[in-house]
Amino acid sequence: MIAGVFEVPAALLAWFYSWTGSYGLAIGLIAVVVMVLVTPLTLKSTKGMLEMQRLAPEMRRLQQEHRGDKAKLNEEMMKLYQDHKVNPMASCLPILAQTPVFIVMFRIMIGLTYRPAGPNEAVAQAVLRASGADDSEVGFVPRYLATDSPMFESLAGQVEMVSFGLDLSLSPAQALGTDFARGLIYALLVVILGGLYFFQQRMVAARASVSPSMSPSQQKLMQYLPVFFAVFQIFFLLGLVIYYIVQAILRILQQGYITRRFYGGDESLGRQAQRAGEQARELAKKDGGGGGLFAQAKRDLTGGKDGDSTSESGEKASAKKPPPKKAVPKSSTPAATKRTTPPKGRPTPSSRGASGRPARPGGSPTRRSKKR
Repeated sequence: MIAGVFEVPAALLAWFYSWTGSYGLAIGLIAVVVMVLVTPLTLKSTKGMLEMQRLAPEMRRLQQEHRGDKAKLNEEMMKLYQDHKVNPMASCLPILAQTPVFIVMFRIMIGLTYRPAGPNEAVAQAVLRASGADDSEVGFVPRYLATDSPMFESLAGQVEMVSFGLDLSLSPAQALGTDFARGLIYALLVVILGGLYFFQQRMVAARASVSPSMSPSQQKLMQYLPVFFAVFQIFFLLGLVIYYIVQAILRILQQGYITRRFYGGDESLGRQAQRAGEQARELAKKDGGGGGLFAQAKRDLTGGKDGDSTSESGEKASAKKPPPKKAVPKSSTPAATKRTTPPKGRPTPSSRGASGRPARPGGSPTRRSKKR
């Protein structure tokens, strides 16, 4: 069942190859098919995101009104989404759709140029003999393809996947390590891909003001993040680089269509979202905040910690402070003294004689004898 997930797009790729006779064109047509399938999701995601931005002032008001009650805030937010028929998860649809597509394309490209080694080499030679290919040198044993397809017959036993004079089975890093001068052409394609990504993100930034849900620094991060993704393509097969170049060109055309559809007039959905975003930022400034919803959440969390630390310090201070002494009521009569019995064998003031000397136990005063 898992293999079927890769066999269906691989069969489509093989059909495009039988029609064009070029690996590069077949990969490019696969990119076109993927974009045709993903574009409706992208349009729905863009519309949902703009509708949420249009609700930014209401969302800000609810956050201020229910700042201390998270459960009530979530309840009111969900009610707001339902009243305006907005799905907050709609913006994630293109990302969720493209992630498995990337995995499938990566596995297919690796499978097309699979070269067995070790114990699998004997099995590969038997497969090549069964398909009528030369088994003297084990080259590619394509996976996920029917053995009678023109693409399988063209790749079986080969050691290169050449299209437009370039080996699509090599990564730019491998090409640079094998032949630096020739590898520069491979690296140039990665640079072109990064430039296309940067231009696409500039189009998005030019048509929309700063999003109310992101700070300017976060917007810059989202603008340059695809460029960093393009840099890592230097370690992927050149066939994948070709796939993403075609896809980036189609995305630029897609962004142009989105600009005309959602930002065409003053009362368009995009312009309304921009004005709502500005209003939400003004409300945030009046509340002493700013920086978008992420910054507001950070301030709420920091405020909660500060309040907790203040209450804890107050509790500790109250615990250390001794309790007040109770006032002893004054009495008009003197307090009675407790009678004590003097220890035996010790004289008492009443037992002293007139001279002040201690008396004997018998009652007579003691006389000190002097030695002469």
